[in-house]
Amino acid sequence: MRGRAAHAPSDGNTLRLIPLGGLGEIGLNCMALECRGRILVIDAGSMFPEDHMLGVDLVIPDVRYLRERAERIVGIVLTHGHEDHIGALPFLLPQLPRLTLYGTPMTMGLVKEKLWEHRMDPMPEMVEVRPREALRLGPFDLEFIRVCHSITDGLGLAIRTPAGLLVHSGDFKFDPSPVGEDPLDVQGFGRFGGQGVRLLLSDSTNVEHGGFSLSEREIQRNLEEIFRSCPGRIIFTTFSSNIQRIRGVIQLAERFGRRICIIGRSMCVAARLAGELGYLRVPKGLVLEPSEILNTPKERLLVLTTGSQGEPLSALSLMARGAHKWLKVERGDTVIFSSRFIPGNEKAIYAVINALSKGGARVIYEPLAKVHVSGHASREELKLMIHLVRPEYFIPVHGEHRHLVQHVELAQEVGIPPERAWVVENGEVVVMTREALVREGRVETGRIYVDGKGVGDVGDTLLRDRQHLSEDGVVVALVVLHKGTGEVVSGPELFSRGFALEGEEEKMAEARQVLLEVIQAARQCPDGEPQDDLQFQLRKALKSHFWRSIRRRPMIMPLVVEV
Repeated sequence: MRGRAAHAPSDGNTLRLIPLGGLGEIGLNCMALECRGRILVIDAGSMFPEDHMLGVDLVIPDVRYLRERAERIVGIVLTHGHEDHIGALPFLLPQLPRLTLYGTPMTMGLVKEKLWEHRMDPMPEMVEVRPREALRLGPFDLEFIRVCHSITDGLGLAIRTPAGLLVHSGDFKFDPSPVGEDPLDVQGFGRFGGQGVRLLLSDSTNVEHGGFSLSEREIQRNLEEIFRSCPGRIIFTTFSSNIQRIRGVIQLAERFGRRICIIGRSMCVAARLAGELGYLRVPKGLVLEPSEILNTPKERLLVLTTGSQGEPLSALSLMARGAHKWLKVERGDTVIFSSRFIPGNEKAIYAVINALSKGGARVIYEPLAKVHVSGHASREELKLMIHLVRPEYFIPVHGEHRHLVQHVELAQEVGIPPERAWVVENGEVVVMTREALVREGRVETGRIYVDGKGVGDVGDTLLRDRQHLSEDGVVVALVVLHKGTGEVVSGPELFSRGFALEGEEEKMAEARQVLLEVIQAARQCPDGEPQDDLQFQLRKALKSHFWRSIRRRPMIMPLVVEV
């Protein structure tokens, strides 16, 4: 159901919500709230490149709207430390100088590591906040609400504005028995619900999953049974940010008399930060260096490593290929993938699993065993959040378009009127007043591709060229012409890459003849054929020839040189 397209009065009691990423996709989370000439930004996330984004390392949101209004931004509030919420900061902060970041200690620690890695100088001001604390930024009065997620120190937000109270759920789930952490603050969300919430923005990621999510405590029990049955080494991989899971595995290692070796940069960084901040306790003498692996009895060893998504240069991938410096997976090892397979990474992950299996390892992953639970709420939990907050209006966030649609339908099931539950797209402006919510046009937004050190250098046209090359290859046609007469001095020569032909010489000879005919026709023109037009004609003729003769469309690159 779409809200009214209208223009709300631009007085001091108006709040504008401008989603710049995260609506219609998993990742790129970035939301701007604008009131009384000031802007509050919630999150600045990145996204894994999709299959067609060949050569792209990272995707970040286009924040030109913020860049043009940088002096009006009161700060960036980060709900937690996952890449889809903080990953764009190293690229966005240079465009938005002198900004202050707000987040919990673990989130700020991860941000600092990321910015140091990108050699950011000067570093932005960072302010640590905690659940139940209050903060005033311009016309925005914030209170932070503890949520349970797959990373330590997640937050939901209650934001009081002149237009009313807004609640942002953050990424959350209702886990009554997390391992070593406090559960979601049910009373906190309920308290704000009793005060009259105008608008709820709620995580939609797991709306397709019925019931309630498994508790982390149940995953811990399942892992305990696996540990009990493992005679040899255990190699455990999960997201490095999942401190709760890592904490539980360290507890199991201590219980079963195993020493721990942590391998992989991101895993080492996360464990170190969590230890320094008091979120992770590792008993003295339990951790060993990689160089000590060979001298440790296999039945006494647990390896915590990166590589849960099949990254080709990750520690686990190197182990599977026998290319790791300290450890090669072999018969008798048990490898546990305690993470979800992020869409798009399945092929890479299964390739690693196949290599591990060929090496003789026992590999455990979902759906073979319940060794992972999502950090996002399932349908009944999403309903519970709506019941707690009791919003007047509802907008789902953090999900692909189908997730947003299903979440709106779910909200209607629990009593939100259809005209007050909306699917909103990136760039679409929603205006909240004391009387109503209305849609008010769009702002420019989109995706920026990061390719090596280039930010924004790669566009859709270049991606299409890369896709074309990957699928059909390239043919370069080189011909040297006499500048005065237009006669062929040399060539045409044809060079190909990624484009193979049966009976290649015969086909290439036919292609050369096609080129000669085009050149001859050009010479017969009264004023001759300009070089640019001749290149166009050569490309067109060769493209048509290959399609008619072999039904292939390689990229054609004609080069005409005049001497």
